[in-house]
Amino acid sequence: MAANAFTTVAPARSGLATRLLDLLEAWWRPGAFLIVCLLVWWLVTANGWIKPYLIPSPGAVVGEFRTDTGLLARATGITLWETVLGFVVSVAVGLAFAVAIVYSRGVERTLYPLLLAAQVVPKIAIAPLFVVWLGFGLAPKVLVAVLLAFFPVVISSVAGLRAVDPELLDLAATMGATPWDSFAKIRFPAALPHIFAGLKVAVTFAVVGAVVGEFVGANAGLGYLVQKANGDLDTPLLFAGLIAMSVIGIVLFAVLEILEHLAVPWRTAVAERDLSVTS
Repeated sequence: MAANAFTTVAPARSGLATRLLDLLEAWWRPGAFLIVCLLVWWLVTANGWIKPYLIPSPGAVVGEFRTDTGLLARATGITLWETVLGFVVSVAVGLAFAVAIVYSRGVERTLYPLLLAAQVVPKIAIAPLFVVWLGFGLAPKVLVAVLLAFFPVVISSVAGLRAVDPELLDLAATMGATPWDSFAKIRFPAALPHIFAGLKVAVTFAVVGAVVGEFVGANAGLGYLVQKANGDLDTPLLFAGLIAMSVIGIVLFAVLEILEHLAVPWRTAVAERDLSVTS
């Protein structure tokens, strides 16, 4: 009783305040590290320790964004569209393959070795074939993005769909649930954390795939812009293109984080409950 009498209870924070504090706690370290990197970058270039044609100054890169805003915006839009389209196709096909693998032993034994073999093949090596077969339009870039993003979607989805407790599925069956009911109400919702983990990896791979496709054969997009800037030794434009690629990946990753928060609210609730218990 004496110990309890001296125990202080922390005041409860509102949901918005808690989320803001969590966001600050999650981002202050990478933000501080980024600021340090920018300061080192500025210091190295300002003192002339590295030639400007090798690494431009931060001011030169910012100036490139100002002078070539339209060019970079058009290239970013093209690459973003290729990435999103390839990602959506990879998710649709990957989820279908995962369901087939989980529910059919024969499909698993047939497809799994082929999926592994396809993943091992370097996509940069076969991308020129796609250009020969499909031309210089949108299709080869989207196909490379699909091939790169497809594997993590399948693997994570299979792992998630198989992680469900079999006794829970048996209990649902004894209570009259159909296979579709068990899938829609038990197996798929339980697999969502695994699926979203794979989607967040896949979306970054989709960006890489779209850029690789542009490297091989394109006349627009960030990959083409970076390749052209590299040939012209225009390092400010090259760095601006690389930053735009990174922004695409970060934004799409953040969108998936938000979608995961909306689709798996119970996971966030459990995390907040555990945080309140430990704090």
